[in-house]
Amino acid sequence: MTPSLAGAAPRPGVKELREAYESARAALLSWQTPEGCWNGELSPSALATATAVSAFSAVSRERFADFIQRGAAWLAAHQNADGGWGDTPESRSNVSTTMLAEAALLLSGLEGSDPGAPALRRAGQYLDVVAGASADSRARALQAVYGEDRTFAAPILTNCALAAAGEPRPGWRHVPALPFELACLPRASFRLLNLEVVSYALPALIAVGQLRHHAAPSRNPLLRALRAATVAPTLRRLQAIQPESGGFLEAVPLTSFVVMSLAGAGRSDHPAARRGLEFLSRSLRADGSWAIDTNLSHWLTSLAVAALTAGGNPFEPDAARTRRWILGCQHRRGHLYTGAAPGGWAWTDLSGGVPDADDTSAALLALSYLGGEAADAARLGVEWLLGLQNRDGGWPTFCRGWGRLPFDRSAPDLTAHALRAISAWRGVSSEAKEQRALRRGVEYLRRTQRADGAWVPLWFGNQQAPRDENPLYGTARVLAAWRDLGLGNCVEAQRGLARLLRAQNPDGGWGGDENVPSSIEETALALDALAGAPASESARTARDRGCAWLFARIREGGLDKPAPIGLYFAKLWYAERVYPALWTVSALGRILGGRS
Repeated sequence: MTPSLAGAAPRPGVKELREAYESARAALLSWQTPEGCWNGELSPSALATATAVSAFSAVSRERFADFIQRGAAWLAAHQNADGGWGDTPESRSNVSTTMLAEAALLLSGLEGSDPGAPALRRAGQYLDVVAGASADSRARALQAVYGEDRTFAAPILTNCALAAAGEPRPGWRHVPALPFELACLPRASFRLLNLEVVSYALPALIAVGQLRHHAAPSRNPLLRALRAATVAPTLRRLQAIQPESGGFLEAVPLTSFVVMSLAGAGRSDHPAARRGLEFLSRSLRADGSWAIDTNLSHWLTSLAVAALTAGGNPFEPDAARTRRWILGCQHRRGHLYTGAAPGGWAWTDLSGGVPDADDTSAALLALSYLGGEAADAARLGVEWLLGLQNRDGGWPTFCRGWGRLPFDRSAPDLTAHALRAISAWRGVSSEAKEQRALRRGVEYLRRTQRADGAWVPLWFGNQQAPRDENPLYGTARVLAAWRDLGLGNCVEAQRGLARLLRAQNPDGGWGGDENVPSSIEETALALDALAGAPASESARTARDRGCAWLFARIREGGLDKPAPIGLYFAKLWYAERVYPALWTVSALGRILGGRS
């Protein structure tokens, strides 16, 4: 059904579109650093703040009183009206973050005073309603969120057990035992072991698993003895994979879980704990909060290059400087953490980053737009992507062949991005391998298109959409791949385009799915896809209405109001300050380029 035009703004002309483009472009360029990159600014995170407060509290309330008090005060000030917490200040409350915030306030020792006492009372009331008034029901509610994936459920329950004071809070009997002893095995064997944690979670597997063994050892004497014997070697493995920055994946939650688990097992002075505490100390923000990660600098920089050059525009900042910075982010050695071969890129230039498909694809595309000497890096990057492709033809995030849990499976958004990157550098590697990879990737996308024409991504969602999914993002990214591959007229692309048109809201914008409130990010993504789609009257009408909505929001200052549509590890939500301007520049640059 065609959306009503009620409430839609008048169609903007080229002058208005140029004004909106220049506003967004100026905003995007204002974020560029003297090094030629974009560091951006991730939203504050109640979940990250809670885990950091718990980590400091588990080590020493006295030594880290300032960090603890500032973090606890931020949590109390950003509690939602229903008594719970969401991942960002704009997010709705959820069980996971609320359980972690409650545990943090208990561990902080501030439960009997302001602001801790009233915040705890209201949190308990929220959890009673949404998760039940017993430890068993709360543990079941949490496990229902993550299903068979223990990557995040086990650390959250561990955090709760460290803070537990009896019912209704889960204790050690609710914490699943993680087989940390398997960390003694070669990395290549992990995918054959049917693990219940994903590929990036090795630090949590070791630290949380060891604490569970320390607090509630197995009743099986042989297993208990085996685990006792592997504590020392797996601790050495943990120390070996800890990056120079001290932050595992540059992620506050993961690093906090490791620190609190080591402290809970009496190892607060272990080198991994000390370096983790230093990372957490440096990551505290002026307002008393923590973000989920240090930054997404490489991801943002590569996307910014693509946005600024969309529609054939030149990259007017110093291209050589930005190209050097991107080239400097390439991992030229095998990665100790995931075992990744040389040639990939991570989301950040910092030492805690891990090479992945999405960021490697973004880098390759950015280098193709910047020009200059990059063939050697591109060859390594393309070969890295070719080696990552799964047997099903799609691309996973980090590791080929794990496949069992969501963040290790192939995904349409990653696959579409990889196809665009390989296509941009055709001939830089083995042409036969490239052609085979492209063919298999296209077939994967054809198989994974939903009956309604959409594709569902892995790394972006929408908390107001069914199942928290974001088919708008996934469909727009796959349509970009069909465009770049010259397949815009294929049946699947036409079905995806029809789905995109159906999802447009009556106000002219787009949200993450049909009947989901419009956002600048999602509207810009839809317009970017429409700009490259075969022209039709319905597509032109939708594009004009979307441009009118976007123009009005930019005039109202909407570029400074990012939406929490980003998904991080374990489906943690985040907003990124650069996204609204970045995707607007890309969409309007492409639209204006097509009109000139």
